[in-house]
Amino acid sequence: MKQVIIRLDDALHARLKEQAAAEGRSINEFVVAALTRALDSSTARRAFRERARAMGRLVVPDPPARIPSWSEVEALEAQRSAR
Repeated sequence: MKQVIIRLDDALHARLKEQAAAEGRSINEFVVAALTRALDSSTARRAFRERARAMGRLVVPDPPARIPSWSEVEALEAQRSAR
């Protein structure tokens, strides 16, 4: 069995500890289950996309002609908030 060492800020560690305790698990069990769900979900999404592609039903939008700068996005948000 492999071990992984990660760095977490205190707030995230406290949240992990609290959630694991609420589920009656150790932090290790909780993290392993969360990682497994994330990886399984990613695999399921990939399989779904491949089935849609095979059936000719996968819709991939064209990328935008231009990506706005951060300052343009902030200006638009300010305009929307002012309404």
